Amino acid sequence: MLTILHSLDLMIPDGQFISVIGPSGSGKSTLLGLIAGLDAPTSGEIRIDGQAITSMNEDALAELRGKKIGFVFQSFHLIPSLTAMENILAPLEIAGRRDAKERVARLLEDVDLVARAHHYPSQLSGGEQQRVAIARAFANNPSILLADEPTGNLDSQNGRHVFDLMVQMNRKHNATLMLVTHDHELAASADRRISLRDGRVVSDSDSGEPGAEIEATVEASRS
Repeated sequence: MLTILHSLDLMIPDGQFISVIGPSGSGKSTLLGLIAGLDAPTSGEIRIDGQAITSMNEDALAELRGKKIGFVFQSFHLIPSLTAMENILAPLEIAGRRDAKERVARLLEDVDLVARAHHYPSQLSGGEQQRVAIARAFANNPSILLADEPTGNLDSQNGRHVFDLMVQMNRKHNATLMLVTHDHELAASADRRISLRDGRVVSDSDSGEPGAEIEATVEASRS
């Protein structure tokens, strides 16, 4: 049995921008997976807005993710057969949003891709693809954005642009942002910085603000 995350106790206030840093294998991505309900802890529980997601079934978790959680990954995970506009539109159509097309138009403006709306991912640069992914993540106005190395596949200039755009949109939507990154300069921009090593929290610059949108008391292992 390999323990990925040892006993961990976190409270993350609504609207906080938190960065998670640490070497490869320290448990950063596992922590995001647990908060998203994509992985289950060996022990403990995770609460989002007071709801214990660790006791939810898959249908309830899928509904919660669709309504409250947006994702941005290192790999863009765009659907290659859909245009930029259609990739952003997809989660809105699944949610049955009547204002879907108007919402997509606003999001394309936010990420400065109106002129590229009808281009397919293969016709877009890496930075443009990640901007589409950011717009898609904000499509359903989630209260939580989880970003796992979102600039990892980009050069420094595009990476900084994507990062600034993501933070700007996050502030605009007043969401909670948890960013996993190896880039200490980007991590330093956060309201709070958590450093992991060997599955343990070795530092936490928590400001001690009251109230929490995310509460996690967990341990995660795998065979």
